[in-house]
Parts: sequence; structure tokens; C-alpha cells
Amino acid sequence: MRNGPVSTPPRVLPPNDPRQYDDLAGEWWRPDGAFAMLHWLARARAALVPPASRPGALLVDLGCGAGLLAPHLAGKGYRHVGVDLTRSALAQAAAHGVVVVNGDATAVPLADGCADVVAAGELLEHVPDWRRAVGEACRLLRPGGLLVLDTLNDTALARLVAVRIGERLPTVPRGIHDPRLFVDDQELVAECARHGVDLRVRGIRPELRGTLAWLVRRARGASAGTGVQPRVKATWSTAVLYQGSGVRHG
Repeated sequence: MRNGPVSTPPRVLPPNDPRQYDDLAGEWWRPDGAFAMLHWLARARAALVPPASRPGALLVDLGCGAGLLAPHLAGKGYRHVGVDLTRSALAQAAAHGVVVVNGDATAVPLADGCADVVAAGELLEHVPDWRRAVGEACRLLRPGGLLVLDTLNDTALARLVAVRIGERLPTVPRGIHDPRLFVDDQELVAECARHGVDLRVRGIRPELRGTLAWLVRRARGASAGTGVQPRVKATWSTAVLYQGSGVRHG
């Protein structure tokens, strides 16, 4: 019998295990990689962020990953601070100009009222205690500061689309979500109000034609990043994916 190299099978992790992001570290900046949709969402999230209103304005990016928001904030005048648990992602964020902080979104090591903007993109549905993360996001905001976020709703339709269907597509990692953590939009609005933020939400989705063209390019083996990237657009329903923004009062 010939002895050849023994391949190590990929490790199987529980749903929503943060170690998945180390295993997928090479995917962050690939336009046709596992995190492609996060690029589309980052662009839509950044569109909610106005230019900085004062010198030295600070934007805190909770769950920043590899810094995908950074290119879309260029020229807006913010110091971009990113907070994340995954060191391999933070190393990439730093390479894209983000000031990185290794920390938990439910216990952020930054001062009260330090931020002009707090962004929490595709974060809350990955946090075991999303209410604590919301409390931290609001705590970081100065009066008049802006909270922007997007997340998955706690509905049967979201579980069907994001997990049962979405995680069977070749572009979405299996087990990246735990549907028990999805966040009801009205509960989120109420929780933000408790912390002085008047959050307004709207449904969003990738536009259909661009997404289909992107999938076809990828299926044909062409670089899915060579054409126009799909845009995220507003939709009438918050039942699957929704976006929120709101100002902190007082």
C-alpha cells in the first residue's frame, strides 16, 4: 500500500461559531467569495452615513470584520474605529485604514458618548445577547449621534430565506447563522427607544436582476467581481432583512 499525504478534513463547527471567520479569513475581500453580500450591504449602510459635521468625528463600526465599510466611508471625514472579536479579520481591517479594537460588541472598551456614528452591520443576528449589544451601541453615541444597522428578522420567512435556502447557495457558508438569534424588528425599535434612540426601520433586499447576473457569472467560472455589483434596495417588507437608522436624543 502506498503511503500518501493525509488530508485534514475541514472542521465542523456549531452554527454561528466565531471560529468560522478564521477558517474563512481569505474570503473577506474576494468579490465573488463567501462574504460577497456583505460588500453589497456595507455600501447600502454607508449610504445612510452623512459627511462628518465636525473635525475629528468618530465612527465606531461594531462587528467590523475585515473593514468592508471602509471604502464606502472614504472622503466622509470620519476616524473609523472597528471593533471585532476575530483577530484575523481585524488584521485585514487595519490594512484598509481602520483603527482596530479587539473586543466584544456587548462590552466595548470605549468611552461613553465617544461616537458621532455607530454602525452595526450584520452583527445583531450573531450576538447571543443582542439587547446588550444595542445598549452598548447607544451608550457609545454622543447626543445627536447616529446609529445605523442592518440585521435579519425573527420570522419564519427569514429562517427559510437566510438559512434553509441561503446556506445552500454556493456563495453562503453553511452554519454561518443560528436562526434562534434573529432579531424581531419591533423589539429592536423598542429596545433602542429605551436607550434614547428613535430607530426607524425599512426592509431591504439585493436587487433581482443584478443578483441573478452575478450568480450567472459566478456559475460560468468568470470572476463575479468583473461586472456591476448588485445593489441593495429598499422594499416594502421587513420580514427578512431590514435596515435601521436613528438619532440619540438627550
